[in-house]
Amino acid sequence: MPDQPDHAPHGPLPTGGTVRPMTRWGTPVMHRPQQQVTTYDDALRALAADMVATMYAADGVGLAACQVGEDVAMFVFDCPDESGERTVGVVCNPVLTLPEGKDRQLDDGDEGCLSFPGAFIECARPDYASVTGTGLDGEPVSFAGDGLLARCLQHETDHTLGTVFGDRLPTKQRKKLQKAQEKTADQYPPEWPA
Repeated sequence: MPDQPDHAPHGPLPTGGTVRPMTRWGTPVMHRPQQQVTTYDDALRALAADMVATMYAADGVGLAACQVGEDVAMFVFDCPDESGERTVGVVCNPVLTLPEGKDRQLDDGDEGCLSFPGAFIECARPDYASVTGTGLDGEPVSFAGDGLLARCLQHETDHTLGTVFGDRLPTKQRKKLQKAQEKTADQYPPEWPA
């Protein structure tokens, strides 16, 4: 697990979790809005710790609870922004805010998903995003940024709403993504990354 940045605005990520197998696209929990977090307890902290361990084992920058098969509106992340500065956090019940009007610039960089491993394709998203929600103790949290961090905040919030990034692609692009994933499928057995 990489050293966590000292400037984590809401404290370090939970540690000591168990790596779990990655839940794949097509599993029902991936395609429906997740249950809001209403109880902030040891079970929630343990789930977050498992998510962090799984994210690092899979070399990801973010992971939503549905990706380890849990119907919980929460994600964890450890992701750099455009300047390379890393931000880490846990967000329960995320609410995404994106720029509008003349402030809205699209970044059409590559995107991938740990629940559809080995495949990347261009996916246009706003180049800045902010998310508010609650942390593991129910305290208010907010994160914002550009570059990969903006993409990560949008991608993970989408997961809590039952949207996978393939849903945002035109059919032709989605088929291309599917082909790329099929080519690498044997590198990602069902129990990966556990």
